[in-house]
Amino acid sequence: MMHFDSSDCSSVSSDGVSQSGSCNNNHMQQQHLHIELSEEEKCQYVALDCEMVGIGRHGRYPSLARVSVIDWDGNTLLDLYVRQRFEVTDYRTFVSGVTEEDLKLDQAVDYDICRSRVQDLIYDKIIVGHALKNDLRALMITHPWQRIRDTAKYEPFMKDRFDDGTLWPRKLKDLAQQKLRRTIQQPGNAHCPVEDAETALDLYKHARYRWEKAMDYKINKTHEIERLRSNSM
Repeated sequence: MMHFDSSDCSSVSSDGVSQSGSCNNNHMQQQHLHIELSEEEKCQYVALDCEMVGIGRHGRYPSLARVSVIDWDGNTLLDLYVRQRFEVTDYRTFVSGVTEEDLKLDQAVDYDICRSRVQDLIYDKIIVGHALKNDLRALMITHPWQRIRDTAKYEPFMKDRFDDGTLWPRKLKDLAQQKLRRTIQQPGNAHCPVEDAETALDLYKHARYRWEKAMDYKINKTHEIERLRSNSM
């Protein structure tokens, strides 16, 4: 288990072992996109991914089981298994990679501890990920929209599914193949949250210039609307 020292965004403590051993190691061999940023700029970013197990009848309801957070350079800042408060009825191992044994490890933590650590890490940071709405809902965390970069919701990454102009999210593995020429989530292999977080981060880096231009426009437009409303009161 690795813990992030918020006093130095480049430091990762070694007071435990990473729990990402159940992932395949393909992500360790990926060549990441290199963008020149200052250390101060790098400190503004983290990437997040979660895996769920199923609870309730037929495992219908998702429950947070594993959380991984990485920094701009792909270093693992946090990788936690989460003890379950309710009976798990479907471990979804073929997708989540999570087993009953994982959640009984001594290093597994209670939900509230996990949530608190994630909150500490992402505070005042720009979060990158794929379908972050699901992850943040599972963590019961809210985050300013201005500081979210979701590769599932970035319009140039989306697709017109029914030729009616409505944009739909694309799968992370499809984006990885098309934009990065990278193969992830191969059939027969469970998802690895560290690898998925790295992939989302590299997709963001791939589109960062255009993405930030679009975000600047949206943020400035929002401020303009807020000023107009304030002046009209």
